[in-house]
Parts: sequence; structure tokens; C-alpha cells
Amino acid sequence: MDKFKVIIVEDVKLELKGTEEIFRNEIPQADIIGTAMNEADFWKLMNQDVPDLVLLDLGLGGSTTIGVDICRRLRKQYAGVHVLIFTGETLNEKLWVDVLDAGADGIILKTGELLTKGDVQSVMDGKRMVFNQPILAKILQRFRQSVLMESRRQEALVDYDIDEYDERFLRHLALGYTKDMIAQLRGMPFGVKSLEKRQNDLVARLFGGTERSVNATRLVTRAFQLRILDIDNLEADDD
Repeated sequence: MDKFKVIIVEDVKLELKGTEEIFRNEIPQADIIGTAMNEADFWKLMNQDVPDLVLLDLGLGGSTTIGVDICRRLRKQYAGVHVLIFTGETLNEKLWVDVLDAGADGIILKTGELLTKGDVQSVMDGKRMVFNQPILAKILQRFRQSVLMESRRQEALVDYDIDEYDERFLRHLALGYTKDMIAQLRGMPFGVKSLEKRQNDLVARLFGGTERSVNATRLVTRAFQLRILDIDNLEADDD
């Protein structure tokens, strides 16, 4: 690894000292040209000397959003500067998404293996999405859940013989559309009477013929229970 300049942004003195020790002992190629404990001091340092890498804590002065704002501004004003997040925010996953959207090169959680030479090397080599083991485990868990949910949905579509018109009909019922409104959709080539017949047919399939008096609300609820409908992807078709 070639020599490079780094600024560390951390508002807890003990953690700042520990991070400096990691660089001195594990990453001697890093030249720490400054440390900052708040946003104002950080921008003063940036005006004095532009680093190759900013190691940025997300939470500064009790705020969890300042780090995201700093990252976004760095991307606009100093596009060539690498930004690696080093944070103790282990539960606020939305914050991780926000800072990645703001342009961070990666996130290292202050748990497990902490910051390693390999993490820093990856960022300096231009790699994006650099994560340490604790955050990778969380990402894998969410990925696994997503895959399993989609697999169950596909199985439900097959098991209950749901075609694209069944799904579209159920989805729009869930969105509060009446049969008259659904019949007017460009992608739905059926009249109201045909939709009533389709609804009765869906009731028979989804309830196994054990229920007869099932309204649209119960039918939609059943579709959610069987994962035929995905509440996270419940959008209307273009009229």
C-alpha cells in the first residue's frame, strides 16, 4: 500500500485515541494529517489539506445525521476523496442506507474485528461497499429473508394457480379499487361481471372450498397470508 493521507472524524476521545493506535500499529502507510471531534473542525482541516481518505464516525455531538451530511458534501466538493464510515451505530440500519446513498465507500462497525488494514486497502484501491464481518452478517441475514420470502411467494402462485390477472385483480382490491375501477385499467381486459366471477373463483381456490361468504377484504387478507401479495410491492398499475 502506498503512502496516503487520512483525517479521522470521531467525537469520543477514547475511541479517537484507539483508532489512531490502529493506524499507527496496523496501517503505518497512513499519514494522519488531522483529527476532528465536530463538523466545524473537520471542514477547517479540509480547507488546510485535502486527504486521500476520511474515516468518518456517523454520530457527532449526539446527532446521527451529521455524518451523512458530511459524506454528501464531500462527494459534491471532493469527489476524489475516499470516505470510510467507522461507526458504533449497530442498530440503525436506515442510517447505513442513508450514508451509502450519500456516497460512502463502505461501513465498518465498531464491533468484531474493528478496522483492519485489508478494509482500508480495499477502499484505497477503489473498491466500493467495503464492510466488516458484523455488518456482512446482517446483510446476509436480510438477503436470506428476502430470498425465502420471494421463494414462498412463487410457490404460492404455483400452488394456487395464480395468473397475472389474478395477481393484478387482488393487488388493486388491496389498494382499495372497486371492480368498476379495476375493469377500467388498461391491463385488465375484463368487465365487472367477469371480475365478479374471477373473485368467486379465487375464493374457492384460496379458501379450499370451505368458505362461501367471503368479501373482498377477507379475500385480500388471505392473499397476504399466503404471500400471493407482497405488502412491500403494493403499487397500482398505470391507469
